[in-house]
Amino acid sequence: MTEAARKVAIVIPVYNRREITLQGLRSLARVDRSGLDVRIFIVDDGSTDGTSDAIRAEFPDVVLIQGDGTLHYAAGTNRGIEAALKWDAEFIATINDDAVFHDQFLQRLIRTADSNPRSVVGGLLLLWDEPHKVFQVGQTWHTLAGGWVIPSDLTAFNVPQNAFEVECLVGNCLMLPAASIRECGSMDEKRFPHGWGDAQWMARFTKAGWKLLVEPKAYVWCEPNTYPKPLHEMSKGKILRTLLFDKRHPLNLQRQFVARWESAPSRPKAVAAFLVYLGQLAGKTLGFASGRKG
Repeated sequence: MTEAARKVAIVIPVYNRREITLQGLRSLARVDRSGLDVRIFIVDDGSTDGTSDAIRAEFPDVVLIQGDGTLHYAAGTNRGIEAALKWDAEFIATINDDAVFHDQFLQRLIRTADSNPRSVVGGLLLLWDEPHKVFQVGQTWHTLAGGWVIPSDLTAFNVPQNAFEVECLVGNCLMLPAASIRECGSMDEKRFPHGWGDAQWMARFTKAGWKLLVEPKAYVWCEPNTYPKPLHEMSKGKILRTLLFDKRHPLNLQRQFVARWESAPSRPKAVAAFLVYLGQLAGKTLGFASGRKG
């Protein structure tokens, strides 16, 4: 490694997914690091499945930061970012462990960031069981649709072939100049410990004048999302607890409102979109209920 090598930190929060985490690290080990001084920071939030021991055995150069089970996604990512900044990284990539990476993804993300000052660059997220299908990329805000809408018809073949600007990026794979984090701060771990923190975070960057770009040749293959049981399959008591009291649940109303409030283009649009969402939720739940009675 030469003195001119550019310092790139990769930050990954993990919890009890030892084999998935090791798969991601094996993929990262094959990535082209030419001209880069890459250091991986893993924040293990109290895993009980031997994740940390397995990482130490197979990847001794990885920096392990231990949590106690209370960090979750946002705070886990933040602890890794703090360590990366202390290391004086020029770029910080925040990624999920359930991913497999193209060997040129780091080089292409950095090249795009260099060519576009004041930009945060995301990789092209693809599904690993449908390798051509784009995943969680290209969200656009539509108030009358209830907020953020993710296109479902994008593939690796029909997206723009050069870096393109988007309204929002998800946290699965982001390349952030360290200067951007020093200016805009890290994720809001108090209000968004489990989810939506990346959308609110990116909204903060855009309001500060940073562009959000996707580099279409920085391929990242991701595990498909898993979804909780829908409301119509829950008991009435469970529905009430989910909507009003369980702030960890994705369908919790307070969580849904705050997510829109903090990531919408404006406050009035956030309120309007939330009202639309409530109507959608009620219609979907009542529709399923009436269907079961019929």
